[in-house]
Amino acid sequence: MKSSNNSNVAARMNPCLKEQNQSYECLNKNGYDHDKCESYFDNYNTCKKFWGQVYRDRKSKGIHPYMPEVEDREKIKAEYIKTAWN
Repeated sequence: MKSSNNSNVAARMNPCLKEQNQSYECLNKNGYDHDKCESYFDNYNTCKKFWGQVYRDRKSKGIHPYMPEVEDREKIKAEYIKTAWN
């Protein structure tokens, strides 16, 4: 039960946990050849930039918590994407 609890905390604290894990898995599978995992790193960095911007936007507007709860992230992501294309 403890490891499940730890993974829940990690997901709550790191909105890019999936992308981070995919990067690590790619490195493990490819003998730590960074060139073979570049697309995973790019995806992770894009994720971090996106959620960093969400965090800053919410903080500047006084919205708590600054980092949205896990269950709200897909909705917030969709809203940001929609406004970015308009």
